[in-house]
Amino acid sequence: MTSSTKISLETSRDWLIRLVTSETFIYVMKRLLQALLTLFLASALSFFIIQLAPGDYVDTLRQNPKISPERIEEIKRQFGLDKSWPEQFGFWLWRIFSKGDFGTSFVYQRSVASLLGERIQATLLLAIASLIVTWAIAIPLGIVAAVKQNKLVDRVLQVISYAGQGFPSFITALFLLIVAQVTSPIFPVGDMTSINHWELNWFGRVLDIGWHMILPTIALSITSFAGLQRITRGELLDVLRQDYIQTARAKGLPENRVIYVHALRNAINPLITLLGFELAGLLNGAFIAEQFFNWPGLGRLALQALQAQDLYLLMASLVMGAVLLIIGNLAADLLLKAADPRIRLENLN
Repeated sequence: MTSSTKISLETSRDWLIRLVTSETFIYVMKRLLQALLTLFLASALSFFIIQLAPGDYVDTLRQNPKISPERIEEIKRQFGLDKSWPEQFGFWLWRIFSKGDFGTSFVYQRSVASLLGERIQATLLLAIASLIVTWAIAIPLGIVAAVKQNKLVDRVLQVISYAGQGFPSFITALFLLIVAQVTSPIFPVGDMTSINHWELNWFGRVLDIGWHMILPTIALSITSFAGLQRITRGELLDVLRQDYIQTARAKGLPENRVIYVHALRNAINPLITLLGFELAGLLNGAFIAEQFFNWPGLGRLALQALQAQDLYLLMASLVMGAVLLIIGNLAADLLLKAADPRIRLENLN
């Protein structure tokens, strides 16, 4: 072994030791272990609540006179519905850990994992777009409202935020559908692509998807925007009243520097904490926008699975929602640490 190779190995080893012993790595590992327990309890609770509902998928088949009782019994054995609840749940968990298999959809007769893989991309695309739009608009307007406190601009923005929070998501979606009908064919409604989508070049396909996203993104963003704008205003006003802000002003610092460098940096921390819950809320609320605008996402798939009593598809959809919630909260904690190095991750538990 040459001296340069030996030095490289020692450097890699030292880097690995620093990584494994770092506060961030230890925190992430602890959160992932906690997440496993959380997912197990959430999936167990969801499974047994679903089982308490009257009937199952096979009961709907019995109403079809063309399906013989022998075929129904065969279907029950095929999907494991002839076993007790604990056995069904145990076999389902075992398939996940041993094979990564979430089971087969009763309705679609396809792997649940493949269905989730198709739909989760559409839901994440919609949720992330809504998150970007919400933060890009709500944060600046919240800053303006705080700086112009009790002036006309502030009062107008407060009215807008109260109105936004007062409108349920389904009312907003219905209103946007009316707008789409009146302005047709400017705003497309239905699916996430046009009929000739694959005939377009890559830039045209991107524009096509983006154009279809406009209305569902607005429907998903209205309530979140209103709440975030009010929180931004309140947090910034609270910081602007602090003594160190008055000291900075007394030293003659420009007002823009006082607001955007000193005040906003401290006011942003609670907003970052909300980021994880915001993402989870968008994912949970996405099914309304998906249902109204025929967007092929996870929320719509879960609703269809619930209506059809498609057990394994519904369970996997619920677990995926919990996974995204955990990831969102973990990402928010790490962003909070990056924004303010004084914060210790162990205190965020």
